[in-house]
Amino acid sequence: MRLFTLIAAVLCPLAILPARAQQPAAVPVEIIVARQQPVTQAAEFVGRIEAVERVEIRARVTGFLQKIDFKEGELVKQGDVLYQIEPDSFQAAVLQARGALFQAQAKFANASVQRARAQELVKTSATSQAELDRQIAAEKAAQGDVITADANLKTASINLNYTTITAPITGEIGRTKVTVGNVVGPDSGPLTTIVSKNPMYVTFPVSQREFLKIQADERRKLEAALSVRIRFSDGSLYPEAGQINFVDVVVDRATDTVTVRATMPNPQGALVDGQLVRVAVQAEKPEEKVLIPQSALIADQQGVYVFLDVDGKAAVQRVKLGGEHGSSVIVNDGLKGGEHVIVQGMETLRPGAPVQATPAPSADRS
Repeated sequence: MRLFTLIAAVLCPLAILPARAQQPAAVPVEIIVARQQPVTQAAEFVGRIEAVERVEIRARVTGFLQKIDFKEGELVKQGDVLYQIEPDSFQAAVLQARGALFQAQAKFANASVQRARAQELVKTSATSQAELDRQIAAEKAAQGDVITADANLKTASINLNYTTITAPITGEIGRTKVTVGNVVGPDSGPLTTIVSKNPMYVTFPVSQREFLKIQADERRKLEAALSVRIRFSDGSLYPEAGQINFVDVVVDRATDTVTVRATMPNPQGALVDGQLVRVAVQAEKPEEKVLIPQSALIADQQGVYVFLDVDGKAAVQRVKLGGEHGSSVIVNDGLKGGEHVIVQGMETLRPGAPVQATPAPSADRS
């Protein structure tokens, strides 16, 4: 009996030791306090950058291209000379038209004198009324020749001016499609293209559902109230904000969308005509929303969730998101504010596991 008591006294501490060893150690984690913040929510669409002014440069007369006076890709100003067509034959046409005008004016002056003389003679019956009528008709014909010759001179002068092709707008000029020595004319197609750079348009289709959601009030309020931000294909945010200036008056029956256009400042020339971008249309008034860092999110087959520190233990909380806001995400459902959200150290966490929480360095921005 004494031996049994001795054995039991030795084994009891040994039985207790494994139970103590099985208690998991607290996992060190970093947390932020979820807080509600004013957020201006945005609806996102796919849009395309368009130049406010876009001009195709064409030749309006036919001739040999004598000179190209621009560098491809450079900024040209309105009135700058772009191309020079050989002008010699057009200058000769101007001189020929001017000579024809002088001849017509001389004939008209003589016809006027003859008509006046016939009017005096008919008063004394020295000539017939038929002769006077013939002189009046001759004067009118000569006057018509003057008008025709003057029009021909103006046409020749216009064609001569067309041999110098200038920039109709200020903007960046594209690649020239012809070189010196080629014959160009109205049938040659565009010689090059000029696009304005600042500001630019961004156009994007908005579905009827989104359109009605964004525009709760009358139609024109949409144009005045909403601002636009764009994001490039690499995810970077364009620093300038734009303003909606046009909403199409018809709905595309094929896609059930409305075309919306916004004007975007482009002082640095970062926006390029034809560029594909993501467009975020921001609501007029901010709403109070819970924001958390994207690093706190975990996804599984059931959706998205976060870990919370609840009384020193990890707890799973399912959340519904409402889009991005800078480096954070908007939580529409699941968090009300004040929760301790774990943002670092979730890799080995399990529900109910003890945690040792410390504030994350970015906690003051939550």
